[in-house]
Amino acid sequence: MPNLLDIRRRIKSVKNTQQITKAMKMVSAAKLKRAQDRVVTARPFANKMMEVLAGLAERTDEDFRHPLLDARGDERYLLVLVTADKGLCGAFNTNLIKAAQTFIREHPGKQIEIMAVGRKGRDFFRRRGADLAGEYIGVTGKGRVEFSEALEIARDVIKRYTENQEIDKAFLIYNEFKSVLQQRVVTEQLLPVSRNDSDSELGTADKPLMLVDYIYEQPPAEIFARLLPRLIETQIFRALLESIASEQGARMTAMDSASKNARELIDSLTLNMNRVRQAAITNEIIEVVSGAAAQ
Repeated sequence: MPNLLDIRRRIKSVKNTQQITKAMKMVSAAKLKRAQDRVVTARPFANKMMEVLAGLAERTDEDFRHPLLDARGDERYLLVLVTADKGLCGAFNTNLIKAAQTFIREHPGKQIEIMAVGRKGRDFFRRRGADLAGEYIGVTGKGRVEFSEALEIARDVIKRYTENQEIDKAFLIYNEFKSVLQQRVVTEQLLPVSRNDSDSELGTADKPLMLVDYIYEQPPAEIFARLLPRLIETQIFRALLESIASEQGARMTAMDSASKNARELIDSLTLNMNRVRQAAITNEIIEVVSGAAAQ
């Protein structure tokens, strides 16, 4: 039979853990509201930029060349993986790492480098000896990301593609925020930028792309030179915002589930403690009655 003091100590320990999980849930709920507002604000800008560039690409001659548009080989890949810096957020990091592993398996024979944004993805692939092209730690851990941080990552990717020509293609893996209970792992190509909208969410059967007849004053070369780098920066910035909101939603759900499990465990331990105490009292009564009867 377990000791009554040990059960009480365990109940106290579980209650302390429950207080921590409740506090983490409240903190994540506050951060989620701010992150969700920033995501909702950034989405229309990113979608409109993709729409404008898609419309411009439709009106540009196929012979037009730009470093970010021109496809080269198909051997060297750069995979930008956006994970969290912390755990305790359910399957958030696990799903992202599994998506990266699936991407590597689906491209056998390719030379794939990983640019890790987030401590969890960095640590996982470093322990397994993966080829890390770069790492950005602490970007999403503070719960708020600045555009300058996305700009730094985007410039690093563009430099590897255009100036150094170290890679042939660049891909981005992140969690897209749908709701508090739902996050969707997204794998999209960053470079080279697609000339058409066939792979984009803008042009689908349910929502066909409506090309607006804009009047472009500058030539295509000047427009693309200005907008294409900004498109990559915006895509990465939006991915970071989506990842932060998804992380807070996943952590909020995980901490709520942990608090419920702690409450159930406390109830079970309390019931067990009452049974042990009742059994001890019963044994004492039996001993007293037996002693009185013996006299």
